[in-house]
Amino acid sequence: MDWLGIKEFFKDFFKYVLLIIVILFIAIYIIGLQQVVGPSMSPNLKNNDILILDKISYKFTNIKRGDVVSLYYADTKYLIKRIIGLPGEYIEYKNNMLYIDGNLYLEDYLDDVITEDFSIKDLGYDKIPSNQYLVLGDNRGDSLDSRDKTVGLIDRSDIIGKVRFRIWPLNKIKIVK
Repeated sequence: MDWLGIKEFFKDFFKYVLLIIVILFIAIYIIGLQQVVGPSMSPNLKNNDILILDKISYKFTNIKRGDVVSLYYADTKYLIKRIIGLPGEYIEYKNNMLYIDGNLYLEDYLDDVITEDFSIKDLGYDKIPSNQYLVLGDNRGDSLDSRDKTVGLIDRSDIIGKVRFRIWPLNKIKIVK
């Protein structure tokens, strides 16, 4: 019996098992892929775009206004939306302008988008509760988002990760802002 050959086999075998474990760990806890479904993030992200998610940074940093995130919705669905309102804030849209705690906030990531009047009070809140966020699609006229009571405010635990890159289609690879 060739003990040296068996030893080399197990040595190589364990290297491959370790490699598979590392890849699975990265895929589950650090990065992920997400596909855009529907027009709700147009014009910035389009239907069928493929995105890379950063699943780990929110473990160490705060969620920020303007971040594009992937989130769980209705057990089997995932949404891509933009963070608009943070915990403790009063959010309202008047005359197509965003007001946060009564102060005008310019949404520089939107071009020619109409947002109908809306207030956090429409959801039954005076302010956004702790660990919850108001999310909207960039295509405000065709987006299932926090303005709809079936979605409402999003719990921090439902946010999967921050969208970092669009990798498909190849001719539109870019950092997502």
